[in-house]
Amino acid sequence: MKKILSLFVLGAFVSFTQAQGQTSAKAPAKTSSSVKKVSKPVAKTAATAAIFKSSADSASYALGIRIAQNLKSQGLDPLVAAMFQKGITDGFAGKKSVIADELLDLCIGNYQQKLSAAKSSLAREAGKVFQAKMAKKPGVVTLPSGLQYEIIKNGTDTVKPKLTNKVKCHYHGTVISGEIFDSSVERGEPVTFPLGNVILGWQEGLQLMTVGSKWKFYIPADLAYGDQQKGDKIAPGSLLIFEVELLGVE
Repeated sequence: MKKILSLFVLGAFVSFTQAQGQTSAKAPAKTSSSVKKVSKPVAKTAATAAIFKSSADSASYALGIRIAQNLKSQGLDPLVAAMFQKGITDGFAGKKSVIADELLDLCIGNYQQKLSAAKSSLAREAGKVFQAKMAKKPGVVTLPSGLQYEIIKNGTDTVKPKLTNKVKCHYHGTVISGEIFDSSVERGEPVTFPLGNVILGWQEGLQLMTVGSKWKFYIPADLAYGDQQKGDKIAPGSLLIFEVELLGVE
């Protein structure tokens, strides 16, 4: 857990600087623009003018937002806002920490584990209920691994990928609530990747598909990201739903 808080804050600061140079998920190569000087001032509305009196005000607020977003994406949510603010205030003021320095990371790690376990328990139970419901739906196949799928369209090709292949796919990923966490369809650009490098649910499912097919997968946590928090939309223990179209095999 060493330096966990500093990593969170650093990540938040990197997110803050990168956000100035990125406009979409399609342009990772443009991250270098994050180090360029921002030439345009932040547009002021009547509301922002009343809150921010200087660039330091707006930058401080923006950094606070980025830190909160970063901590939330790491599963550290909820926090006690008053205590978080006191920690920030004391740290900037150079005051001695109320908690021994060698215990700071331990406090953070223990709380993160507690939150993760609670979220995972709820998400896994929701996943079990969801899969039990889907198992009764006509056309849904449940495999011994727990992976479920239904065929939207079968391709006319006979080629199926192996773990050693690269695959070209279009996909649309949601959680049980229907919230989208990732979608090449929305970006308008398919992706190509080694099949052996993705989650187990994809590895198993795509090997059953032929090129040109479009299937829908219901992937339980143990075949997805397990008890890991992935961003702010995939909680620990989450079942993931993917519509996948297999466009090619290399």
